[in-house]
Amino acid sequence: MSDNQSWNSSGSEEDAEPRDESGHLVGMVDLSGVLSKWTNYIHGWQDRWVVLKNNTLSYYKSQDETEYGCRGSLCLSKAVITPHEFDECRLDISVNDSVWYLRAQDPEHRHQWIDSVELHRADSGYGSESSLRRHGSMLSLTSATSGFSATSSSSFKKGHSLREKLAEMETFRDILCRQVDTLQKYFDGCSDAVSKDELQRDKIVEDDEDDFPNTRTDGEFLHNNHGSKEKLFQTVSPKGINGIDFKGEAITFKATTAGILATLSHCIDLMVKREDSWQKRVDKEMDKRRRIEEGYKSALNELKKKSHFGGPDYEEGPNSLINEDEFFDAVEAALDRQDKIEEQSHTEKIRIQRSSPVPPGDVYSSIGTHRFSDKVEEMVQSHMTYSLQDVGGDANWQLVVEEGEMKVYRREVEENGIVLDPLKATHSVKGVTGHEVCHYFWDTTYRNDWETTIENFNVVETLSDNATIVYQTHKRVWPASQRDVLYLSAMRKILANNENDPDTWLVCNFSVDHDDAQPSSRCVRAKINIGMICQTLVSPPEGDKEISRDNILCKITYVANVNPGGWAPASVLRAVAKREYPKFLKRFTSYVQEKTAGKPILF
Repeated sequence: MSDNQSWNSSGSEEDAEPRDESGHLVGMVDLSGVLSKWTNYIHGWQDRWVVLKNNTLSYYKSQDETEYGCRGSLCLSKAVITPHEFDECRLDISVNDSVWYLRAQDPEHRHQWIDSVELHRADSGYGSESSLRRHGSMLSLTSATSGFSATSSSSFKKGHSLREKLAEMETFRDILCRQVDTLQKYFDGCSDAVSKDELQRDKIVEDDEDDFPNTRTDGEFLHNNHGSKEKLFQTVSPKGINGIDFKGEAITFKATTAGILATLSHCIDLMVKREDSWQKRVDKEMDKRRRIEEGYKSALNELKKKSHFGGPDYEEGPNSLINEDEFFDAVEAALDRQDKIEEQSHTEKIRIQRSSPVPPGDVYSSIGTHRFSDKVEEMVQSHMTYSLQDVGGDANWQLVVEEGEMKVYRREVEENGIVLDPLKATHSVKGVTGHEVCHYFWDTTYRNDWETTIENFNVVETLSDNATIVYQTHKRVWPASQRDVLYLSAMRKILANNENDPDTWLVCNFSVDHDDAQPSSRCVRAKINIGMICQTLVSPPEGDKEISRDNILCKITYVANVNPGGWAPASVLRAVAKREYPKFLKRFTSYVQEKTAGKPILF
């Protein structure tokens, strides 16, 4: 029987997928092009040259590098292709624990890639019912007529009744062969006897009629002239040749063949039943396989929700798969690591003494002339009017942290689901002046010594001696997205209206736009409005002693209004702010005390 016939035993030709002359599915083509691939949480999405060929998906850094070998590949036979639920340009391809996050340039290209990948995966033949039909039923009776296969033989051995019937057939065959030999000898003997009889008759006819011998009454013997008798011919009888019972042999032969036919019929019945039994087992296994595949897909979806941390689905956002508790734990763990790194490097930073010339105080008394002068003046007046107001009354400030002289207040504000809580901190630091505190806070020369959250920064433009535009990127705290900030930083000295009141030093940082620092897809652009307001209080020394650092006290008011630029859990943002702002203020003021210790006082 042909392969097609064997194949038809488990499925019709109408169920097969149409294929071309090379055996591939009709419509399956190789595909290549540029797709964005999620690399890691640091570099995010990167363009890669992706090639789909021979049921394998490979990617290269660029099209020019294809001759040097791919950077990674996936075999599509077991791949699971998942179009993203919200992102119309994204598709995820996973094989076991390996997941590729890919983005096409538009939904049409994504649809094209998904169709091509599905065709290649189907062509591999893994796990599809059509592939099982193409290979035919290994248990088909018709396919076994040309000889017993290893599979069918092993299945026969498991059935004792079938084995016994086969043994009976072996016995019948031996009997039948002996009977055929016996009958053949009988027929050969009959043929020889007939030949001898014909020769004898011819000899008698040639003799003279006078000499013809007399015949006995029984007609069996004749006498010649010498008186002797000869046997003219032998009567052919069943018992005359070798004692063979022809009738008995014929009956036995008929019984043997009947037994063989009966045994063959019984064997066929057993094999049909065995075929039905195996078919039921195959159907049961197929049904079991479907259930397992459904369970696998369900487990895979659950796994996507619980593993592969660092993928784009766990980025901050309203559709993030990570819950608030996991988000907070991840952020807190990352901040703890940063704190340990900072503690290790703190001593080295203090050892390296940096210094920059301090401009005279009158430099900070004026705004300066530049295109942001009016905006700087507006922000300075706003801080002097509102930031120094008392936290009581109707301002709704809530005390969230109190550590010695430092108090931190918060006012809860949300806009479109984004937390915009203003923060206000008050602190008193001995041994430093307001001028010194603002100088170290404003001068970027010392920024990396005390600011631990910055990855890098640069001065985009210097507007005047007391105003610069600064761009800085902050270290990423996964799973939150990385932030960058572009702001104008200005330092001012506000003279007191009353000679008994202290002068006020102020640094205000507020977000601006600049052509040389446009927002990018790598970072989320945050907006800030920060004020550091300091006043120096001097207690008169005893007698004629000069004023020392023991006689001075700096009162600090720090206010911060930050728009994170994107969604993140409100509870996480508030918890991080409550933790980080006091640490920042203590770290910075301790740094200023260490830098000014033993140096002349700068009023």
